[in-house]
Amino acid sequence: MFQQLKNIDSSVKHIKLFSLVLILACVVICGYTLYKSFQMVTHVQERIYILANGKALEAWSAERKDNIPVEARDHVKMFHHYFFSLDPDNKVIDANIMKALYLADASAKRQYDNLKENRYYSNIISGNISQEFAADSIEIDVSTYPFYFKCYAKQKLVRTTSIVTRSLITEGFLRSVSRSDNNPHGFLIEKWNTLENKDLKTENR
Repeated sequence: MFQQLKNIDSSVKHIKLFSLVLILACVVICGYTLYKSFQMVTHVQERIYILANGKALEAWSAERKDNIPVEARDHVKMFHHYFFSLDPDNKVIDANIMKALYLADASAKRQYDNLKENRYYSNIISGNISQEFAADSIEIDVSTYPFYFKCYAKQKLVRTTSIVTRSLITEGFLRSVSRSDNNPHGFLIEKWNTLENKDLKTENR
């Protein structure tokens, strides 16, 4: 009789141990399944589609910290493009300068006011001059905030009888602001300063 009781007690222990192992295995499997499901949903949410010219283009979303150097360089490039790309048309000049001033602080407005006071824009219109901007390189230091930048570029002034190529080097700082339609990158240029703006060569047309 005692042997039977011992066998029953041993069987109950085995059943308990088996049940415990089975429950732990189920918990591990369920936890792994939930983790992989969450990972898959997050991965799918990062994928977006952009409709351009009737075609769906696949793109991937990312954290802003991953794209700061890229966005900062493009912000600096677009500001200089708007500020220095000019045509002999008062409306074009005003529209471009307005776009540029949304991307920078009062330091850019001061340079614009100085150029306007010196009749720079009036001379472009009266002389039928087109001014083109081309960035060579843009250096961004993201190790400190605000981010310091230096822009190396060329300007091409197309006149009726000649084409003048000029060297342009500027510097400044970038601080983060809210994104908007007028400022899609969410940066503002501060303490903008022109280090060099000199003629490199002149070609006759």
